[in-house]
Amino acid sequence: MSGALNSTSAALLGLLHEGPLTGGQLVTQADQRLGPLWTLTRSQVYRELPTMAGRGYVRAGKPGPRASLAYTISASGKRAFAAWLASPLEADHPRNPLLLRLGFGSYHDKADLRRLVGEAQEQHEVSLAIHKETVDRLRKTKADPYALASAECGIAYEKALLKWLDTIPT
Repeated sequence: MSGALNSTSAALLGLLHEGPLTGGQLVTQADQRLGPLWTLTRSQVYRELPTMAGRGYVRAGKPGPRASLAYTISASGKRAFAAWLASPLEADHPRNPLLLRLGFGSYHDKADLRRLVGEAQEQHEVSLAIHKETVDRLRKTKADPYALASAECGIAYEKALLKWLDTIPT
């Protein structure tokens, strides 16, 4: 079946290369492998799996405990994933609520602006710590070097963002 993969489908197919997984296991694996830079919510996963099955990219196994289904990537899914990997990179479209609010910074009063920047600093300190934990875990498990490189990007991103936040006039 044809149809360009969206990023959620591509992520799920990539994770299913490791073997059959339930929706809950896919969410856990996405969190462990991709970390906070690329999140998959439970609702995204459970909405996408039937669509992928309908396209022939995955096959659902027999119902397990609590009617959970383990999904397996099909040959068609492997071809679609390979085509997605080889396709031109789409434009990056960050939808960062901090940048949106700061874009209207002149409308903030000074106290609200200081609070906003302070909250962002706290959030990104937490994210930096999570990225560091992810990198440490991936190094200990001798994970795929590309998964490690992606996780290391998270550290660089958070450090750069924190440094940038220090420059915001409050």
